[in-house]
Amino acid sequence: MSVFFHELRQGWRSLLIWTCAISFMLGVCVLIYPEMSSQMGEISTMFADMGAFTQAFGMDQLNFGEFMGYFAIECGNTLGLGGALFAAILGASALAKEEKEHTAEFLLTHPISRTRIVFEKLAAVFAQIVFLNLVVAAVCTAAILLIGETPKASAIALLFLAYLLLELEIAAIAFALSAFMRGGAMGAGIGMALGLYFLNIVANLTEEAKFLKYITPFAYTDGAKIVSDLVIPPSYLAVGMGIAAVAVLTAFLHYRKKDIA
Repeated sequence: MSVFFHELRQGWRSLLIWTCAISFMLGVCVLIYPEMSSQMGEISTMFADMGAFTQAFGMDQLNFGEFMGYFAIECGNTLGLGGALFAAILGASALAKEEKEHTAEFLLTHPISRTRIVFEKLAAVFAQIVFLNLVVAAVCTAAILLIGETPKASAIALLFLAYLLLELEIAAIAFALSAFMRGGAMGAGIGMALGLYFLNIVANLTEEAKFLKYITPFAYTDGAKIVSDLVIPPSYLAVGMGIAAVAVLTAFLHYRKKDIA
């Protein structure tokens, strides 16, 4: 597991910065809820009258005046977008950086197969994502206890699980992109994550675009469905995990026979 631990040593600073930033933002989001709760009725009414904007972010299906509605919208969007960008950057740089930084020749001369290199790099990417989500979940739980709220533990757990799966899927797709690119994959990864986020917004705006929900992983992090039904939308989740599996398989198959520059 030498490659695995090497990747963790290389990425610990970035992981720490992203973890602290996302944890801080979510923690603050939760802690300011008591101060905002007295005005939540007015805020809910204001958002309800914003038409397409309300639909785009699912605020027409959740009560923003209740803690779970507030948490699913405010904290969900922060973790969803922030976690997706981190996962995209991590996945997109995993393989492409070896050629960009001219370290591929050194790495591939070691007595280790390309399959093992890909496996250990992917494992390191997933391990960092899991670590980030565990810390964020712990910080949010502590903040919820501090303000004295008692939301459904199952709903909170499912929300965090949905965002973890979203990040793993985006990391897998970005990892596949990394296998095909020789440099500059980070920009492609960030663009892909942002594109998938906006596809979900478009899908929320009109019935004609609902099919886009089968493309974007943000569809199965729909807070309204998770909070009300206590289930991650299974059809969207199944397609998303299928896409992730295909992306990982593609990365393995291509990198094994790739002509390394």
